[in-house]
Amino acid sequence: MWRILVNCTGLVLLLVSCSKEPDAPEPLLSVPPGFPAPVFPADNELTEARFALGKRLFYDVVMSRDSSVSCASCHDPALAFSDKAAFSTGAHRRPGTRNAPTLANVAYQPYYTREGGVPTLEMQILVPIQEHNEFDFNLLLIADRLKKDSTYIRMSREAYGRDPDYYIVTRSIACFERTLVSGNSRFDQFNFQGKSNALSPAEKRGKDLFYDDKTSCYKCHDGFNFTNYAFENNGLYENYPDVGRFRLTGDSSDIARFKVPTLRNIALTAPYMHDGSVPALEEIVNHYNSGGKSHPHKSQYIRPLGLTDREKEDLVAFLHSLTDHQFASNPKFRQ
Repeated sequence: MWRILVNCTGLVLLLVSCSKEPDAPEPLLSVPPGFPAPVFPADNELTEARFALGKRLFYDVVMSRDSSVSCASCHDPALAFSDKAAFSTGAHRRPGTRNAPTLANVAYQPYYTREGGVPTLEMQILVPIQEHNEFDFNLLLIADRLKKDSTYIRMSREAYGRDPDYYIVTRSIACFERTLVSGNSRFDQFNFQGKSNALSPAEKRGKDLFYDDKTSCYKCHDGFNFTNYAFENNGLYENYPDVGRFRLTGDSSDIARFKVPTLRNIALTAPYMHDGSVPALEEIVNHYNSGGKSHPHKSQYIRPLGLTDREKEDLVAFLHSLTDHQFASNPKFRQ
């Protein structure tokens, strides 16, 4: 009986030793097929300590004057780091002035804000901090708060070799945001990963239509990130309360021009347009099919398309295929 027990115990030990090794932790940055690697500045290269510090700050209401909102308040990971409100609520419950864009693939943008006036992601962090309708705060005062927190002191020293200050706030959040890379939608599986059955027949028809000159969607929403980052007017209004790029340049030819947004995860980022005035993808397609409103700066590609009902449905189906569910549910990016 003792011998049998010993043999069984040995069998159990053998089974345990042959069992699957625990999964390795997910890397901080995963570059999908078809994507270039994001470029990190020489003074802000990606490390685990910088990622952790930036992530903690991203979710911390310490960033706002009244400690009521954080970056994540307007950029929800479940919504591909966008917001379901037309205008996000800032400090003191003040409404924002523009729809919060997705932060997916923000590392690849050549400039920031809808008028393109901010050249780096580190500098972009300053925009919501200083905006009256967002954090309504001061970077130096945020640093003063952090210096009273022993956890932030330790994390700051580990990440950048210095106590909390203006430098670690902008650098660490930018470092975290550069890892928000999204490229595993069903479109990606079909287009970059060779999975021929990843798209339905309707989605494939919509894809063909998207890249056809009949619609010219690809003229503005091209490349792996579905944007050319140009500044365009899409005929949303005849008269725009928001003057767009003119706010930056003062050039009258830039009135009501806005940076072309990415279409990745578009099904998660409603409502749409710079002012969040369009609630659904079907209405987006109807807008472009109509040719939009008359405006002197309207893009040459915005014209009546004459799409059939099935073609419109196919385009919407294709846009849904750009959703990266793995990205939206990734615990690595969650608080």
